[in-house]
Amino acid sequence: MRRSNTEQIGTIIQHFLREEGLETPYNQYKLIRALEEVLGHGISRYITNAYVRNQTLYVEMRSPVLKQELSMKRAQLTKRLNAEVGTQVIADIHFC
Repeated sequence: MRRSNTEQIGTIIQHFLREEGLETPYNQYKLIRALEEVLGHGISRYITNAYVRNQTLYVEMRSPVLKQELSMKRAQLTKRLNAEVGTQVIADIHFC
């Protein structure tokens, strides 16, 4: 017996998240989790805190040298992080 109104589980979960207003926070969470993968473990251990506010990713770091280096690559990192999540979550990154 085949059902005609079947949907994939991923689609159902996505609709649920959207209806409950949880899609944006979930995508922000995925983006922060992807930060270590995109930057690499060596750099990510200097991160003390990361959060998203108003489509800007704020990354607090202990190393001023890394802050400066990563600030110059903001546009590239923004594209890579958004691609990792699969949607545009952030428009800019601020290293502080």
